[in-house]
Amino acid sequence: MEEASKSPRVAGQPLLFLVAADPLRWALLQALSRSDRRVVELCAAVGRPQNLVSYHLRRLRDSGLVTSRRSSADGRDTYYALDLPRCSVLFADASAALHPGLAAVPPPDAPFREGRRPVSVLFLCTGNSSRSQVAEALFNQEAGALGRAVSAGSHPKPVHPETARVLAERGIDATGMRSKQLGEFSEGRFDYVVTLCDKVREVCPEFPGSPAPIHWSIPDPAAAGDGGAARKAFDDVAAELTTRISYLIKTIETTATEGAMP
Repeated sequence: MEEASKSPRVAGQPLLFLVAADPLRWALLQALSRSDRRVVELCAAVGRPQNLVSYHLRRLRDSGLVTSRRSSADGRDTYYALDLPRCSVLFADASAALHPGLAAVPPPDAPFREGRRPVSVLFLCTGNSSRSQVAEALFNQEAGALGRAVSAGSHPKPVHPETARVLAERGIDATGMRSKQLGEFSEGRFDYVVTLCDKVREVCPEFPGSPAPIHWSIPDPAAAGDGGAARKAFDDVAAELTTRISYLIKTIETTATEGAMP
């Protein structure tokens, strides 16, 4: 089994450089930068055997750069995800370790390019009762003129009461919110299609224009039951979606600024 470089550790060397300097681990981080993936998908992405990929994934998990979650579609599978806030902290620490002044330099704002059409985003889950509804509302609140999101489900259910609560706590009025069938949007053109549950990922159709799919493996908060457990589950999902959507919007802003988006 391959090992990371045996070079001696330099005093004060940032954790990011110790962990991500290995070429295979860096390739795994890049593979996870857009979408959550299973081991078999990561093996295909980096072209290395499963035992080697699993070893390096464990190193990334131990460092906190990568998290894992059992698949809700098949409990034998595990989805791996990049912990973007943790990565952001470690990159900032690495910059400050090189020169203290770098820690005080904020990233430049990405201006909205005049004349560029807004991007369109579709969030999908099974029931369209919680996760995708929250994602749609949070994106539309945050994105402004940058783009617009809609959501749907493969097997729609009524909107969960906790969905309205977590949105209200974030200043979003859920009045008129309804569950929508995936088929309503099967002919739509989207720049981003984001699946939020492992089951709907397996049945997600191709969309016109072949937008590259994104998968976020997020547990169904409605499965937590009622009462305090449900409240915490919805709070956790809303917090995770808030973080993921903020990074998605930054990605869209950067892509638009570079001129890759129409």
